[in-house]
Amino acid sequence: MKREHFIKLIGLGLMATGNLRSLAKSIEELQGTDHKMPFLFIGHGSPMNAVLDNQFTRDLRTMGNKLERPKAILCISAHWLTRGKTVVDVSPKPKMIYDMGGFPKELYEIQYAAPGSPEYAVVTRELIAGNTNINVEDGVWGFDHGNWSVMKWLFPNADIPVFQLSIDYNKPLNWHYDLAKELTALREKGVLIIGSGNVTHNLGNFLMDPDAEPVDWALEYDLITKKAIESLDHEKLINSQNLGSVARIAHPEPSHWIPMMYALGLQKKDDDVYHFHESIQHGTFSMRSIKFG
Repeated sequence: MKREHFIKLIGLGLMATGNLRSLAKSIEELQGTDHKMPFLFIGHGSPMNAVLDNQFTRDLRTMGNKLERPKAILCISAHWLTRGKTVVDVSPKPKMIYDMGGFPKELYEIQYAAPGSPEYAVVTRELIAGNTNINVEDGVWGFDHGNWSVMKWLFPNADIPVFQLSIDYNKPLNWHYDLAKELTALREKGVLIIGSGNVTHNLGNFLMDPDAEPVDWALEYDLITKKAIESLDHEKLINSQNLGSVARIAHPEPSHWIPMMYALGLQKKDDDVYHFHESIQHGTFSMRSIKFG
């Protein structure tokens, strides 16, 4: 194990787990892994999708069956927002977080008992070590509904390690885009990266009926996004404020748009783009979900 890794692990308090030896071995093995994984952007929409049998959840299940089994999964969810720092969760047993209110009891009883991945979390921190505002922390978060509401369909056995990276809400979109580029090496280490947000997300305008007719602005912004991704026109989406009122309506605030910046930052010219689900729920939530690579 490299001396600098050892020193940093001591600083993280990971010696207290009693697994430093196995953790060190795992880290060294990860450095030599050479396997390129695809990555996903998923429009997760309402938490109710966690318990519904609809075309979206069926498409998630189908995609999960098609994917090669990853060594670990990094989830970047719209529902873990930090301010002034970005956090990588190193918890070996992440807790469940029910970050929503007023939903049926069955949602608050869902358990997704996948283990965490301290090893891959530490490697992720090392990849972005040049940024002094990237921290590793244990137990400050867990699996929020941007994570478990889709993971239970993609990988229902919950037997693949999952860890999360927070979103620094204070940073502009281009900062997240640039940070994503530093995560590219994780694809070579067998990590499946998932950005979980929505192409359109306006809680003030959503319609109660999940099958309501899509509104014009949601269809327009969804199509703009699809075309920009397929043409690798990242600048259009990073500078979405230049799209005018349709962008402001699609995202009154950016939490659910930021995960798309991570997908764009990871996208390479040779990555195939497969829109494995396209729909609008509640008239306004684009559920567009994409496999890259």
